[in-house]
This record gives sequence, structure tokens and C-alpha cells, in this order.
Amino acid sequence: MTALAGDDAVTVVLVALADPTRRLLLDELAARGEATATVLAARLPVSRQAIVKHLAVLDRAGLVEGHKQGREMRYTVRPEPLGAAARWMSAVAVRWDARLAAIKRIAER
Repeated sequence: MTALAGDDAVTVVLVALADPTRRLLLDELAARGEATATVLAARLPVSRQAIVKHLAVLDRAGLVEGHKQGREMRYTVRPEPLGAAARWMSAVAVRWDARLAAIKRIAER
């Protein structure tokens, strides 16, 4: 992951979500409730080793949580960090809407 330890939570989440494979992993975990890396690798066109690395990035971003069950690590989605990113994106959208409305008013004069 390229995000630094001192980066804010939104940056860490957005960096983690920048990869399409990680977004697919989140979608799959959300649909299943929980899964192991082996199960996820069987569902996606990615090796188990790559899945484990992607899950580690998602875990560092707080987007998934792993718990050991027997010899396997089972992963679940933690949606809370997505809320902070969604709030930030909503705030950006509001600012852009205001800017675009101002441009429209100027253009219509």
C-alpha cells in the first residue's frame, strides 16, 4: 500500500479501494458475510497468495477484519471506514455542485 502511516483514514481507505481486485474482494465478502482466502481465491481469477496480500491491505485500512477459526483465517467486512470516505465524497460533491451552479449563473447572464 502506498498510503503512509500518518495519512488520515479517508486517504488510507481510498488508496485501499483504488485496486479493482480489492473492490471485488469487498463485494464478495459483503455478499458472503465471511470467507477464507482459499474460498475467495476460488471465486476470483487471482491466486490465493495475491488474495492474502490484498486482504492485508484491506485489513490495514480497517475495511476487513480477520479472525482465526481452527487453522484458517476468516475475513469479514468492516463498513465503518467506508462511512468516513462517503462523507468526504459527499462534501466534495456539495462543493462542486455549488461551483457548477455559480458557473451556470455567470454563463446565463
